[in-house]
Amino acid sequence: MSLFECVPNFSEGRDKSKVDAIAAEARGVAGVTVLDVELNADHHRCVISLLGEGEPLLEAVFRMMRKATSSIDLTTHHGEHPRMGATDVVPFVPIGASTSEQAVALAQRLGERVGTELGVPVYLYALAARRPERSDLAVVRKGEFEGIRESILTDPSRAPDFGPSHVHPTAGAVAIGARPVLIAYNAYLSTNDLAIAKKIAHAVRARDGGLAEVKALGFEIKERGCVQVSMNLTDYRKTPVHRALEAVRREAARYGARVEETEVVGLVPEDALLDAAEFYLQLNRFDRGTILERKLALASSPGPGALSDSTVREFARRLAARTPTPGGGAAAGAAGAFGVALGEMVFAYSDPADSPSAELAPVRVTLSTARERLLALAQEDCDAYEAAREARRAKRSNPADPKALEAYSRALRRSADVPLETARVAESARRLILAHQGRVKAVMMSDFTSALELLRAAREGAAANVRINLTDLREAGVATGDWESGLASLAPPP
Repeated sequence: MSLFECVPNFSEGRDKSKVDAIAAEARGVAGVTVLDVELNADHHRCVISLLGEGEPLLEAVFRMMRKATSSIDLTTHHGEHPRMGATDVVPFVPIGASTSEQAVALAQRLGERVGTELGVPVYLYALAARRPERSDLAVVRKGEFEGIRESILTDPSRAPDFGPSHVHPTAGAVAIGARPVLIAYNAYLSTNDLAIAKKIAHAVRARDGGLAEVKALGFEIKERGCVQVSMNLTDYRKTPVHRALEAVRREAARYGARVEETEVVGLVPEDALLDAAEFYLQLNRFDRGTILERKLALASSPGPGALSDSTVREFARRLAARTPTPGGGAAAGAAGAFGVALGEMVFAYSDPADSPSAELAPVRVTLSTARERLLALAQEDCDAYEAAREARRAKRSNPADPKALEAYSRALRRSADVPLETARVAESARRLILAHQGRVKAVMMSDFTSALELLRAAREGAAANVRINLTDLREAGVATGDWESGLASLAPPP
């Protein structure tokens, strides 16, 4: 399964209606989930986090960029954060079994389309960079909109990778690339002296001999009467959040300042925050399974129609009822989520708490994402089936209505798409768990086996759902080659 997070940054942080309109473009694309929208008026910038497979994600991001290009004018834009474009930066982050190479390919495809259709020059950066110096976003963005507007006309080193050799008059240029998971973390200081913030940023960032995998800048936040050290932690396992904070605190104390408060921009891995909690509370042998909310989630009352919020007992009761949904597709999603959860538990106990494995850490993050996606797919399977039933009734009532026929065809496609994604996510997680069998402690092997079998059942049950829906698709005159090849790619269990 090719699942990616994409975190486009737009140069608008004060007009919520504009940001909502940009986010709405992504919400209109099936198969893409808007995970988070965050605005910052001081930086005059927003960060929107998306999750989806390659093709729909590309379409969603392009639509967002098209809306930003038409609605954001950099000639009147002023904020604390450096910027080069209306859509300033677009990173693709591989999730699960997806690879960095696939993320780079997405960046390249998006860049070519943006350059051609929107007339915005595109610079590939980070893992997608075609020039070594462009692996650093700061180098790409140097001079910002106004500087690039002049230098691109005369300096060969500023030639874009795609698009025209001049900036878009109001939307500027854009950096598109691929990178691992990143934490955007800001510290506000008890001073308004920008020089202090810049000195601290210089001391903690990696390129100047500071902390590994940390990028940092100092900003003046005039509205709050203070300054900020803004950091990007590009590998929170090498430099965790608490270590970055302590380094900023020590440097600030040199100048008689202190950290007043901090913030996370966008999404953050749960483990990063739990790492900080364990550090400050000195929980050297802490079992994260004892977290109250995790325990309560198992006994919480079900939400209105939300399968992912149901207790095990309630979900089983609903499965047993003589109702069309939830059915086999939802059960496959739930079984897959249970299998992934067992895999997470196996690796949590197999990974020493005092010296966590750099290899297993990203595996556990990937499995956590897969677990949540499978739970969501359980609900989406119910929704897709109910939509197909409604569309079938409308077609029967108006057999000659082209709109009714098109709605029916679209609903059938969705009914096959959802279980196919369920099968893919389950199989991807199964392979990932199996690939790390050598790290599993002997005492955990029964749980390990249960995890694999649950994921196998999820894959097979969801695949059977796809095959049943293909019959209706063929009768409706829809070519089924893509679904058939998708099923063929799911390897049988070893």
